[in-house]
Amino acid sequence: MKRLFLLAGLLAGIAWPSFAQTVLRVGDQKGNSQAVMEAAGVLKDVPYRVEWKEFPAAAPLLEALSAGAIDTGLVGDAPFTFATASNAPVKAIAAIRQSREGLAVLVPEKSPIQSFDDLRGKKIATGRGSIGHQLILAALEAKGWRPDDVQIVFLTPSDAKIAYLQGSVDAWSAWEPYVSQEEVLFKSRRVMTAEGLTAGLSFQVASPEAVRDKRLALEDFVRRLAMARAWSLSNVTSYAETWGKLMNIPSAVPLNWLARARISIVPIDEGVIADEQKTIDLYFRSGLIRRQLDASDIVDRSFSDAIAKGAGL
Repeated sequence: MKRLFLLAGLLAGIAWPSFAQTVLRVGDQKGNSQAVMEAAGVLKDVPYRVEWKEFPAAAPLLEALSAGAIDTGLVGDAPFTFATASNAPVKAIAAIRQSREGLAVLVPEKSPIQSFDDLRGKKIATGRGSIGHQLILAALEAKGWRPDDVQIVFLTPSDAKIAYLQGSVDAWSAWEPYVSQEEVLFKSRRVMTAEGLTAGLSFQVASPEAVRDKRLALEDFVRRLAMARAWSLSNVTSYAETWGKLMNIPSAVPLNWLARARISIVPIDEGVIADEQKTIDLYFRSGLIRRQLDASDIVDRSFSDAIAKGAGL
């Protein structure tokens, strides 16, 4: 709570412009950012209006951002890379680090499959260009397998869930909170996680128009988001309860997810850029993107001070 009071004092000393007409349209996935900010109490005195828009995955969120329907949102490094390689008008303005235990290849409780090795020749559902896709590609490289040693079935999360339940695919390469939902509610098993295979990055992204026209609101938003994430590290139960109510899902699911995730917002530094370059290089080697990118060209480091202040760095 001390950090929240510190943030309140910091914000009180800012000479805000007239934000009465400013609307910051924020894309979220499964209540991720909204829940932690509401639980931490950092949205109570926002001097502009936050308009939340919910998305089932990063791909439709990035499409909405490219179309001008939202200003900013949270996405994984893999779909961000996929989008920027397709010339989507988007920049990463903050980085999110967390453990990789919640990015995993799942199999049903009674499946005979015990490890990723058992999936050779089998069908794995995931989203094209998603972090689930990234995990499969990284695993294939690590094992020295050919791309066709597994059959990747590209589906949205809702369709992947149906295919997985019906047995038309053998496994599902998914991310949180889908992984925890399957583990807690349906006793699915993780046969591989992304630990040691991927960088563990997500990004708060924004459109160039929002960076230009709503910079003060964006700076304030990422400051508050960083503060909320810092608060959540020692208040997992409160965060999980808020998320569960927002998503109408039993709190055991977010508790399973958040206790191991250890999510934090960090400025985009050289380490973040190096890790994003690894994702770019993996996608380029795999032929998923057709042109090589320089990670430093698709990030905006000018929000670093706001993030550091919010995170108490």
